[in-house]
Amino acid sequence: MSQSIVNVFTVDLEDYYMVSAFESVVKREGWHNHESRIDRNTHKVLEILSQARPRLMDGEERNMEPTSHHPVPGVRATFFCIGWIAQRNPHLIKEIERQGHEIACHSFDHQLVYNMTPDQFREDIRTTKRILEDITGKEVCGYRAPSYSITERSLWALRILAEEGYRYDSSIFPIHHDRYGIPTAPRFPFVVNCNGNHADYAFIPAEYENQAYRVVERKRTRDPYILEYPISTVKWMGHNVPVSGGGYMRLYPYSVVKRGLKKINAEEKRPFVVYIHPWELDPDQPRMDNLSFVSRFRHYINLENTAAKLNKLLDEFAFSSMGSVIGLRQ
Repeated sequence: MSQSIVNVFTVDLEDYYMVSAFESVVKREGWHNHESRIDRNTHKVLEILSQARPRLMDGEERNMEPTSHHPVPGVRATFFCIGWIAQRNPHLIKEIERQGHEIACHSFDHQLVYNMTPDQFREDIRTTKRILEDITGKEVCGYRAPSYSITERSLWALRILAEEGYRYDSSIFPIHHDRYGIPTAPRFPFVVNCNGNHADYAFIPAEYENQAYRVVERKRTRDPYILEYPISTVKWMGHNVPVSGGGYMRLYPYSVVKRGLKKINAEEKRPFVVYIHPWELDPDQPRMDNLSFVSRFRHYINLENTAAKLNKLLDEFAFSSMGSVIGLRQ
């Protein structure tokens, strides 16, 4: 069991019909025609998190028992929320926040960043931030792009995020992929100088990782800076291999996932990020027709095993929200 490092648990709050792989068969203007399963599936995630026993280091936030601020025991997570869902289900956002989880932005309607203009992107993240803050009464500081669509052709989005008051981003996946990824990006948190047309990376030494938010705040007094918390990968034969969430975690046997994540903690001595979607706990969700083999495989592979794998991860590793791990005062 790895208790020496606190890792990050995140949830991309989107319904099954919203995924980018379904864009060819499900149009946004027709979302309301599909059965909504976001409420029941999100409550499955909340139940798993509430029943987990947090394994935090000495000196870290102690949240094993309920308090007036965190009335539900368990592991804290960051929920990256879609504004379209929040508008229609404000009670769900309130319940997530009531249970002590961090609320962050996942766009308004899951449009890929590199398919938007800068003005469209600005309006998207501004609108969603306002919706979420009106519901919770708390500042929204974090963002994650739909399908990790901040790539080399959309790095301009980081500057806009900083200008709109976001303090951290978790959109860059340092891998090769047909839809997303910047394989040359750092594998661990780094500060991005957004002053200019191109983003300049600055590494954060491991010993300062839990003070990353303060680093960004100091730098922001001069130029637009933002903290980037990339999606976790394992270094294998010179390549970055994803194992920490979504279809990757469903595809691999749990023993492979565990070995890779333990390597990040034990050998590299860094925290990793786990990400899931509520629909991944729903093997009975409606099946979409006319999908390509690749899209069908990626979406439906091993849905029935997600809950068991999550329970094992929560039992064997220490987790908290992204804001907590980077030192964001919430």
